[in-house]
Amino acid sequence: MLARFRDWLFGGGEMAQLPDRVREAITRQQEQSEILIGWVQLVIVVLVTTVYQSTTMPGGVVQEDYSFEVDVLVIYGIFCLVRLALAYARLLRPWMLYLSVVADIFLLMGLIYSFHYKYAQPAVFYLKVPTLLYVFLFIALRALRFEARFVLFTGLTAIAGWICLILYAVGGRGGPANPTDDFVEYMTSNALLVHAEVDKIIAILLTTLVLALAISRARHLLVQAVSEGAAAQDLSRFFDPGVAARIRGAEMSIRAGEGELRDVSILTVDLRGFTRLATELQPDEVMKVLQDYQHRVCPLIVAAGGSIDKFLGDGILASFGAVKPSVTAAADALRAAEAVMAAAAAWAAERRAAGLPALDIGLAASSGRVVFGAVGDGERLEFTVIGDAVNFAAKLEKHNKVEGTRALTDGATYALAERQGYRPAAPHERRPGRQVAGVTESVDIVVLSA
Repeated sequence: MLARFRDWLFGGGEMAQLPDRVREAITRQQEQSEILIGWVQLVIVVLVTTVYQSTTMPGGVVQEDYSFEVDVLVIYGIFCLVRLALAYARLLRPWMLYLSVVADIFLLMGLIYSFHYKYAQPAVFYLKVPTLLYVFLFIALRALRFEARFVLFTGLTAIAGWICLILYAVGGRGGPANPTDDFVEYMTSNALLVHAEVDKIIAILLTTLVLALAISRARHLLVQAVSEGAAAQDLSRFFDPGVAARIRGAEMSIRAGEGELRDVSILTVDLRGFTRLATELQPDEVMKVLQDYQHRVCPLIVAAGGSIDKFLGDGILASFGAVKPSVTAAADALRAAEAVMAAAAAWAAERRAAGLPALDIGLAASSGRVVFGAVGDGERLEFTVIGDAVNFAAKLEKHNKVEGTRALTDGATYALAERQGYRPAAPHERRPGRQVAGVTESVDIVVLSA
């Protein structure tokens, strides 16, 4: 039981059960919260000091030597600056936060205590000063960290401090307590009404409990949100950014079997010679080569407006205008093709210079109407494109070997790209009337140059 209480007090229990990435994310949130708390405290000091210096609220001073408001505010301001510096340096520890709470309440109760000296009144006089209301502000401040333990500690510390002030007043060391059961007498004289003080303690306690309960629920939602956010961030690495945005923005749950017609362009890229190379390398070396290749190629496709539909081993299938309709899909696809070819040539040169076997690519682009939607068994879904344009792009990419080329597109796609503003970086060769395996009709093809 003691160990569980210690874990709760210093945050070890709940946090220890969370994954490292979630725990680190929550820690970052809490560090930002402590910076916010520090700034709020500093603003409060400035505002309260301004009020004390610019209004007549402290009027009626009988003993000027006991007027400690400015001194307390200066001390508290310095304390806030130190705390803020530690927060920015990420050096605040749980024990420091508890000490900070004690310092807050101690300074507040000390200020309240000084009032009966300042105004030359018995101690019961300070039990009626409105400065006690700042207790609720200190309790609320701790809620910014989203940890109920600090809210409870602040509330209980405030109650303990107020009880100490009550006991001092009742003890008569600060003057006669003048206990009474008459509420009017209590309100109009220096009399002590125990029920009124109990009401204040109950108000502080209930406020603390309600706020702690709210923060406990908010804390649960925070952990859940951070956990789901971390998971979503990881999952987004498995999805194209456009697809991830579509899932996040969907008004209804994505379901398999629902699709939309899209006029798109398809780009397929294949890494030549990789299958043979994979048999000669260790598994981790195979994956490093593949990662290096994809790291160079994929950003170029995305930058041109493409969406990575899937990785097919060393092959890449990308679509333009599927996830988000586009009036320049064909032009974007051919621009991406040029960028990919240039990057592949540079990569091959780097590998040759390093004494490694150079790897080349083959690619093809085609356009047409496809169905874009989610497929799967309901439990696992995948967005994909289905249609003749997809199949034709795959066949056209394989036809590179027949033509002895690196990159091809069909004449219709090339003409569409030109109408959409595409201008080739280098002259492209047209080869009309070609027979492509799996295609019954002859095809006019265009050889793309990097």
